[in-house]
Amino acid sequence: MASEQQLSAIKGAKVLMVGAGGIGCELLKTLALSGFQDIHIIDMDTIEVSNLNRQFLFRKSHVGLSKAKVARDAVLRFRPHISITPYHANVKDSEFNVDFFKQFNVVLNGLDNLDARRHVNRLCLAGGVPLIESGTTGFLGQVTVHIKGKTECYECQPKPAPKSYPVCTITSTPSKFVHCIVWAKDLLFAKLFGDKNQDNDLNVRSSDATSSSEHAEDVFERKKDEDIEQYGRKIYDHVFGYNIGVALSNEETWKNRARPKPLYIRDVLPIELIQQNGNADKSFVADDSSSVSAMASLGLKNPQDIWNLRENSRVFFEALRLFFVKREKEIGNLSFDKDDQLAVEFVTAAANIRAASFGIPLHSLFEAKGIAGNIVHAVATTNAIIAGLIVIEAIKVLQNDANNYRMTYCLEHPSRKMLLMPVEPFEPNKSCYVCSETPLLLEVNTSRSKLRDFVEKIVEAMLGMSSPLIMHGSALLYEVGDDLEEDMVANYQANLEKVLSELPSPVSGGTILTVEDLQQELSCNINIKHREDFDEEKEPDGMVLSGWTKEKDKTTSTENGASTSNASEAVSLETKEDSDIEIVPTGIESATTGKKRKLPEMSDATLPDSSKNELHEIDDDDDGDDLFMLDDGNSDGSKKKRLQ
Repeated sequence: MASEQQLSAIKGAKVLMVGAGGIGCELLKTLALSGFQDIHIIDMDTIEVSNLNRQFLFRKSHVGLSKAKVARDAVLRFRPHISITPYHANVKDSEFNVDFFKQFNVVLNGLDNLDARRHVNRLCLAGGVPLIESGTTGFLGQVTVHIKGKTECYECQPKPAPKSYPVCTITSTPSKFVHCIVWAKDLLFAKLFGDKNQDNDLNVRSSDATSSSEHAEDVFERKKDEDIEQYGRKIYDHVFGYNIGVALSNEETWKNRARPKPLYIRDVLPIELIQQNGNADKSFVADDSSSVSAMASLGLKNPQDIWNLRENSRVFFEALRLFFVKREKEIGNLSFDKDDQLAVEFVTAAANIRAASFGIPLHSLFEAKGIAGNIVHAVATTNAIIAGLIVIEAIKVLQNDANNYRMTYCLEHPSRKMLLMPVEPFEPNKSCYVCSETPLLLEVNTSRSKLRDFVEKIVEAMLGMSSPLIMHGSALLYEVGDDLEEDMVANYQANLEKVLSELPSPVSGGTILTVEDLQQELSCNINIKHREDFDEEKEPDGMVLSGWTKEKDKTTSTENGASTSNASEAVSLETKEDSDIEIVPTGIESATTGKKRKLPEMSDATLPDSSKNELHEIDDDDDGDDLFMLDDGNSDGSKKKRLQ
């Protein structure tokens, strides 16, 4: 039973929720039932069929509608006298600035990506508003409290970009099925159906680059008189046959690797079967282009079946045909979407054919979709538990009960009969570049790297700034804004294409750059250190950013052997070739910090194995949630100071 003091704090509070997904639905319900009277919700998403198994405020009739607005209407049915204000918008929109955040007593996050989390964290810091973060994946969950100047901010521990694989592994030497998925999704699918002007690492020429002229044929260009079967055979033979043959010509590569087998369609599928594709289920008609399916067309019903090489080849041709016949207007603008059935079928088939060539075990469509979409299946009960914990911490924050703040972790297996593990918050990290304004160090070849590389790979991808301003002393090198004059925009665009050392105010070793985001009210200094050479495999960006952790920690490896440095030239997920990959939700943040969070009043001897390991943070893009996982890591034995 809530005390009078708690009830007073609850009824007088103005609360902002960011995210109305898996946790958000449970949280809004719990806030309303707990007596909160003034709730605001921001969510840019619309409801999808896949949400309905756990986001209980939504029904099938709501598919396609705003999550924030439907959630509001659903809760008002059983709490009609409270105020719920929905915003069907992106939290990064300019209207949600620091002044907007300052009107709230507490902000509750249930987001699905690192970029938005960083943004909200910075606005809360700038506005001095308490933030409660949360996340779930499967049976695991977390709730953390962030108070400016008193506890760690969300970014006090490094949140590296998602893992990525080096391009050479993806294009030439795959050893795991996930490598084949990345190749099929980010290279082949993008080349066939995406933006034709985008750079792509697939070999598109029909002749060897060493012997061909500039006019060698681009096999991905479909000729006017070329029917879809001919075009499909040409693509199949090129990517699964010719390109693998070219790779085999480099004998050095295969000295210690199993040699792949080039696959040509004549050896896999008779031409009559290609021509018969789509006739297995003549009753199948799809009026809606989004429901077009190669499986349905071929009479394949179970997504958990593992297709053989011939079946995968038939699905490949049928999916390709359906894209050109049923969805031709979309070609050139498509990007892979895990909810696009035909795209998933094409990527599964292509990945399996490539896997067969390289001697890698084949996978079902169900498994391939999970890998390609980075899906960890949600557990609704975990969302409900975490939502309840958020409200408990919110009430403590509203009462300014700092001594009782807890970061709570929901475990899959009990430890000493406990599934919920409370941890006292830690003080701010003095080396945090966000809340402590500590300078960062960037190692870069200033004679080769362009300002564009710095903006895209460091400022946007790693620092999470969306409206950056970059200065060298008093010289403004780059700025983003709607109110800029045309000549200024042209000038900044020209700067993007210049190497750092040739900018109007040259950047060299010893230079200090100031980077600001006016919307986030964040500013940090970056010390430039010139470095000539970088390891193409481990440091494909040609840049290394450090300074947010101790020098010893800056390239700490994860359990997968992946460097925590970013790797944007690599495709999708970077890790060493001989490492094992665990597929986790999109935006995995698995950097080891080298700092163990001690669990209160429990010795290592009594903890489950998982609880003795490092805490890693993971994003769940399917559920819109994020969590710290207990995971093996290399600790340097250093300790963070608890909040007193």
